This record gives sequence, structure tokens and C-alpha cells, in this order.
Amino acid sequence: MKYIYSIIKADYLQRTRSYAFLITLAITFYAAYSFVPPPTASYTTLNVVGFKGIYNSAWVGYVSGMMTAIMLSLYGFFLVNGGIKKDIDTEVGLIIATTPITNFEYLLSKMLSNLLVLLTIAGCTFGVSIIMFFVRTNGSPFIISNFIIPYLLFVMPAMFFISSLAVLAEVFLGRKSILQYIIFFFFFGALMANINGQKNETLSVIIDPFGVRTMTSSIKNQINIQFHEHIDAVNLGFIFNQKLGFKTFEWNGITITNLLLFSRVLWLLFSIALVYLSSFFFHRFDFKQAVSKKKKSSPHEQQPAVLAFASTGINRGLMPPLVTNYGIFPFIKTELLLLIRKGSKWFWLVIVGISASMLFAPMAISHLYILPVLWFLQVTRWSELATKEETNRLHYFTYASYKPLQRMLPAQILAGVILAIVLALPLIVRYVIALNGYAIFNIVNGAICIVLLAVCLGIVSKGKKLFEILFFLLTYALTQSIPVADYLGAMKHDSHVGYIAVVLSLNSLLVLISFAMRGYQSRHL
Repeated sequence: MKYIYSIIKADYLQRTRSYAFLITLAITFYAAYSFVPPPTASYTTLNVVGFKGIYNSAWVGYVSGMMTAIMLSLYGFFLVNGGIKKDIDTEVGLIIATTPITNFEYLLSKMLSNLLVLLTIAGCTFGVSIIMFFVRTNGSPFIISNFIIPYLLFVMPAMFFISSLAVLAEVFLGRKSILQYIIFFFFFGALMANINGQKNETLSVIIDPFGVRTMTSSIKNQINIQFHEHIDAVNLGFIFNQKLGFKTFEWNGITITNLLLFSRVLWLLFSIALVYLSSFFFHRFDFKQAVSKKKKSSPHEQQPAVLAFASTGINRGLMPPLVTNYGIFPFIKTELLLLIRKGSKWFWLVIVGISASMLFAPMAISHLYILPVLWFLQVTRWSELATKEETNRLHYFTYASYKPLQRMLPAQILAGVILAIVLALPLIVRYVIALNGYAIFNIVNGAICIVLLAVCLGIVSKGKKLFEILFFLLTYALTQSIPVADYLGAMKHDSHVGYIAVVLSLNSLLVLISFAMRGYQSRHL
């Protein structure tokens, strides 16, 4: 037990003291604030067409708890994923492997540390939801149980499940981060679709780790009984452009049944069972690395090297001539090669296939769905654009090189933008044929925006986690047609000039922050 406690404590402190966690926490505070929109807001987080719930303690508490369970599950996986990889990279795992701790105990400690990180964030949203009750309501009685119950019954099982899922993904998929992200993306979407589309109410409660069906069914049943309606759908999430006409109703929370309690316990046990199953396949940091035999060169080939580095000293005349190049193009070429060669070469067949599909799919679908997903598949490449030097401890050399701000950082940005534009080339060609210069400009501007975001967040946080989380949220929100996430002009906007001005201003701000922070870092090694 003492080993488990030590691992949990060390892992939790290491994660919560990172810049990525602090910035994620700040974003969570804003998200928790937006979970309870003001009456005049242009969006809602729980939508029943033609009806609107009165802001009482039950409505504020349950909506905040439900949104926390869903949203924190979305980006929480990216935040806690990588705990085992961290132990491998730092070689702490080799020390852990020599201790008496079992595989299950180690993985359980990782899951519990993941859980503590997520519960820390959930605790912050819990506090914000109580504050928002007093901000948004007027004279409604404060009932603390309406805030505690949703966090216990909805948030806790969801965080347990996501924590165990992160461990399961690392054990079975190892260092293939992009594959973990893709599988989780589709798994989460399939899980939400199955919950909302399930006709059997009993089964829908059991298979729902977030408690969505329990809450939406309760609201739907009350509306149908009170107003003699036949409402079929209650939509949860950030939904914009609502109609002004509605009827108000007062909802006082769910009815806690034995089935609901059973399903919550079942998800907790299932999460632990996933970790236990993973323990049978865990490598325990025992990697059998095949040592390749180097082909011996002939004596004729070895002779110049032997003569150049003879025991009497270095013979500069026999060494290759030194060629200096202070331009930026060699840097761009190197960065492009690093981007292309990262990951499995077979995965490029999938990427090329998705890119080519934009030649045949409808242009609206290609722009709104295929292109964002295609760019998201490059998340592990772009997230390391400005962090790989510090990750590999080469920043002592690169920051001291000739004009790093004028050569290296612009080369990294340009290489990332070139990759994004090349991948979007099939869609750009179709817009060229259609003479749609506005759409082409938006795609190029979006490519610059997402690459600058990767560079800026990487420099500020000195890691890649923060960008991976935000990029996933942006991609998911864009595919859900949320206008605020449209960084590549895939949706219609009221003012073309205003939209372009916003994205250009954001790009300018990201450039200023990136160069200012990198300049500070290069001067303070």
C-alpha cells in the first residue's frame, strides 16, 4: 500500500504543478461559468424546443454537473493520458519495475492519480456552480443536495471510467498517441449516440456513464405530463440560435432509483475491472530491443576516417569541407522532414486517402468535417513543433545558435503551415475552380492559426498536452457546428470582413506571444 500511495502522490503533484494543468484549470473556470448562461444569452446548455426551465438550485446544480461530466470527459482523457509514457521517458519505470509492487497495483495507482486530477478540476466546477446559482437566480432557495447529488452520481462514475480508459489505452496502444486519440474520439461519439438513440429506458440508464439519459428523461416526462405534450428530445450541450418564444417550467431534480444506483456502482466496478484486465498485458517496462548489426565498411572506406582522427590529432585536410548556410531554407527542409517522418509511414496512406476524399465529397462536408478531422490527425506532429528541443534537451544548443528567432522559430511555423496547406490542397483546388477566393483565404488563414496556436501553447506551457486538449475541443466543437470554434471559415458568418479581422487579430496575437516568450527563454537559459 505504501508504494501505491507514493506513486499516486508523486504523480498527482507532478501533473498539477504543470503549466498545462493550470491553464486547463483556468479554461475550466470559464467553461463552468458558461454552463449556466444568462437569460439573454444567445445559447443554452440544455435545450427543449419551446420550453425553458426556471433557474432554481436543481436546474443549476444538475445542468452544471451534467455538463462537467461530459465536457471534462472529453478533454480529461487528453489531460491524464500519458502517465505511463512519462515513467518510460524519465526511466522512473525501471526503478518501479524492481519494487515489489504488482502490475495491478501500479496501474491502479495510475488510474487513481488520473482520477484525483480530474476530481480536482471537477471540484472547481462544483464551487463555480454554487457561485453561479447566487449570480443567476433571484430568491430561489439554495439546496446543497441538488449540487452534491449530480456530482456524486454523474461526475464521479464518469471520471472513474475516463481514468481507467486512459490507463487501458496506454497499456494496449503504447506510444501510439494519435491512435489513442482517434479511437477515443470515435468511441466517445459512438457512446453518446448510443445513449441518445437507445429505445430501452432501462438499458439506456445502465450503459450511460454520464447520467445523461436519466436527467433528460426526467425533464422530458415532466414537460409531457405538465403541458400534455409529446416531447421526444432534450438536447444537452452548447446550442446556439434559440427561438425567443417559450414556456417556463420548474424542475426539481431527478428521482433516485435503485436502477440508477446500481448503474453507478456498475460503472465504478467496470472501471476497476478494466485496470485489472490491463495488468495481465502490462509490459512492466521490460522492452526487448533488437540490436541491429551494423554493416562493416571496407578498409578502403574506413581509411579516411582513421586518418582524419589519428592518434596524433585531427587532420582537418582530410575532413569534409565545412559549408556554412545562414539562410532559413535548410531549417524549413529539416522541420518538414521531421514532420513527415514522425510516426508510422503506413499511417500516411490513411492521411493521403482522407485528403484525396475531399476531391469527391460535397464541398460543405469536406470543409466542415473532413478537413478539421484530417488536420486533427496531425496533432502529435504540430504539438511538438516548438517543444521537441526542450523535450530532447537540445535547447541549450538551439537557443544559442545564430539568430534563433529569425531562423529556427519561423522555419518551424512555416513547415507546419506548409504541411497543413498541402493536406488541404484537394479542397483548395476545388475552390480555385469555383473561383471562391474567400474560402481559400479562410483555409490558409485557418492553417496559420492552428499552427501558431500549437507553437504558442507549446512555448508557453513547455509541453504538448495543452495544445492537444484545445485542438481536440476545437475539432469536436467545429464538427458540431458551433460558430465560435470555426477557425477555418467552414460556416457562414454575418460579416466576412469581421470574421477575417477576428482570425487575423488572433494570429497576430499568437505571433507576438510566441516570439516574445521564445526570446525571453533564449536569453534566460
